[in-house]
Amino acid sequence: MASPTASPASRRRQRSTRVTVAVALIMVSAVLVLGALIAGSMILVALAAVAATVLGAAATKITHSELIQSRRDAARDRARQAQDYRKLDEQRSAEHKEFARSMAGRIASRQQLIHELEGELSNAQRKLAETNLKLGAEARRAEQAEQRLASESALLEDAEMRAAEAIVVVAELEQEITDLKAELAAWEQVTLRKHA
Repeated sequence: MASPTASPASRRRQRSTRVTVAVALIMVSAVLVLGALIAGSMILVALAAVAATVLGAAATKITHSELIQSRRDAARDRARQAQDYRKLDEQRSAEHKEFARSMAGRIASRQQLIHELEGELSNAQRKLAETNLKLGAEARRAEQAEQRLASESALLEDAEMRAAEAIVVVAELEQEITDLKAELAAWEQVTLRKHA
């Protein structure tokens, strides 16, 4: 019988030896029976038959022990493989959970940033509306009071400059929100693909 620590090559050699011995026993029993038949003696035939039966039983026992050992080795290999697969599955599961946690954090931070930028855009739009109202009021005052045209024109230019700056800020914020929404959509698609 092979020891549990025997290498696969030595187990194969031992199994091959067992099968060879079993075949040799069967061949010896066949030769004994054939020799007894040729001799023509009933006593020799009876003894050869008994010997053939004993040798056949021994060959069967050897073959049976070989089969049992093969099954044990295969079961041991399957158990080891199952253990390895379980460990691999646990590792993959932990990696997946970590990735999902990381992606959820990234998505939350992106959504927070979008929320903040939308608030800033709202404030910028309100300031733009206020600036436009002020600009309109300044224009009406300029029309009503031509004698104060010099001083009012400076205020008008200042208001126009602030309006232009506000328009630029609003455009930049709108572009940044569009870019972040696109990036968030891409991350969500990557996350969905990973979960699929």
